[in-house]
Parts: sequence; C-alpha cells; structure tokens
Amino acid sequence: MSSEKRSHEAHSGWFEVQYATKEAKDKAIELWEYDEQHNTINHWIHQRQLQLANPFLSEPKSWLTVGDGYGFDANFFYKRGLDVTATDIAGTFLPLAQSRGFLGKYSVENVEKLSFQDDSFDYVFCKEAYHHFPRPYLGVYEMLRVAREAVILVEPHDPISKMPFLLALRNIFDRWDTSLLQKYWKNRYSFEEVGNYVFKLSEREMDKLANGMGLPMVAFKGINNNYYHPSYGREKADDSSKAFRKIKRKLAFHDFLTRFSFMPSQILCAVIFKKIPSEKVMAEMKKEGFQIHVFPPNPYV
Repeated sequence: MSSEKRSHEAHSGWFEVQYATKEAKDKAIELWEYDEQHNTINHWIHQRQLQLANPFLSEPKSWLTVGDGYGFDANFFYKRGLDVTATDIAGTFLPLAQSRGFLGKYSVENVEKLSFQDDSFDYVFCKEAYHHFPRPYLGVYEMLRVAREAVILVEPHDPISKMPFLLALRNIFDRWDTSLLQKYWKNRYSFEEVGNYVFKLSEREMDKLANGMGLPMVAFKGINNNYYHPSYGREKADDSSKAFRKIKRKLAFHDFLTRFSFMPSQILCAVIFKKIPSEKVMAEMKKEGFQIHVFPPNPYV
C-alpha cells in the first residue's frame, strides 16, 4: 500500500478510534458548545484563527471548508448567514454537526480528489489541515480548481524562511554533516503517527506556487497563537483567569519579537488568489494588516 493511501485511511479512521462510542462523540460536541458559550481559552484560540477570514466576509460569497472534521470551521461562516459546505475525509462528526444545526451542508471528501465542479465556490478555507495532507500541493491544486476567488490556508509558519541566523546555521552545519543540526533542531523533519510528513507554510513557498500556476496575487498575515494547554483550555478567556493573563503577557512579548523580526509569527495565513479581489476586500485586508503581493504579468504568455 502506498504511503499516501495509508495516510488517507489513517486520517479517515482517526475519529472512529478516538471517539468509538456515541457518548464520546456527543461529549466532544458538548465540550465545543461549552467553550463557545463560556468564551474559554480554547474557544479564544480557535476564533483568532478563524477571524483571519474576516476581510473576506464583507461580501456575500460561498465557502467550502476543507479538513473540517467537526464542522466547527463551517459553523463560523454559517452563523454569519453565508452559504458554506463543510468537508472532511472522515464522515464521523459532520452528520452530527448538521443534525445539531451547526451547519447546513457537508460532504465527505478527499482533498486530492474533490467531487465538485471547477469554480464551485468563491472561497475555500483550510485551517490546520494542510500539514496533515500526504501530498499537500496536490490538495492545494484541487482547492484552487474548485475556487473562484481564492484559497485561504491557516497553518504553522515555517520558521527558517524568516530567521536568517537559523538559515545560516543550517547552511554551515549541512556543509559538514547534514544530520548534525537535527540533534538540536528536533522538528527539522517532523512526521505524524499516521505516517505523513508535517508541512509548514512559508511566504516564499506560496509565492512560487502561485507564480508557477500563473496566478495574480497572494496575501499573508501572521499571528502568534500557540498557547493551548489542556490544563487550562476551559478557563475563561478574560482577566479573571490567571492562565489567560499569563497568555496575554506571552502574546504581547511574542508580538514584540515578531514586530522587530527577532522571531517569525507562529501561525501564517496564506491567501492564494485566482483573480484580483474587489477594492472593498483589498481595503479590508490592508486594514487587518495583510501583506499583499501582486505579481507582474508573465511577458511570455
């Protein structure tokens, strides 16, 4: 069996292993409802990632969410009255989310072979799923195929592209021994238990991908958001929580380091456009702090 097929099967069956009973599935949904109703730290962390899509919500567009195992990403758009279809490689939670009124439409899909026609949705939104794909570029090509406007990826940021010192160390160490740096940089090559390599996003990577496909533009925004811990995930995301006050101090410090280029952001939102967006969307992106790369036209096509 090929490695990508093993990865697909492992991911599609993961929920059934983790939530083997109806009671376990119901509890997972109920915990999410609790987080939302009580504005917990867990909810706050996820909302910060979902809100990266805010510049694109100013117009009534259709949405597809990819790798949306619980349907919670689709719920973000559904609550705003938008036309959204949730998809995941596993069909464990999506019917349950629909039955509870969290979303309207769903489809069980392998991102490498989406069943939708070309240009079926205005936007495709993929949060924290790209790094699970065994062949992520193939997934991106499929998402772009079914999108009319853009594909929005929210993923861990590849640090080496933003840290010249680390890049220089890698180049020096690799000249002598390509395995030496791995003793200290433990996640240089990261793999999940299901077998796939863990991909991270970089601006340069997405620039090249978009230019190679003849696309007109990409946009990026980074945030620091890696503050989840199960011991305090369900505490309230306000100053009544000592843990949340500590998180805010960490966030302020990390934002300072990022602002002055001492460290890259922890999370990168990369938007790959199939066409130049409206002036309204451009203005909203600039307002929200997105860095916009508009490419010169290829003179040879």
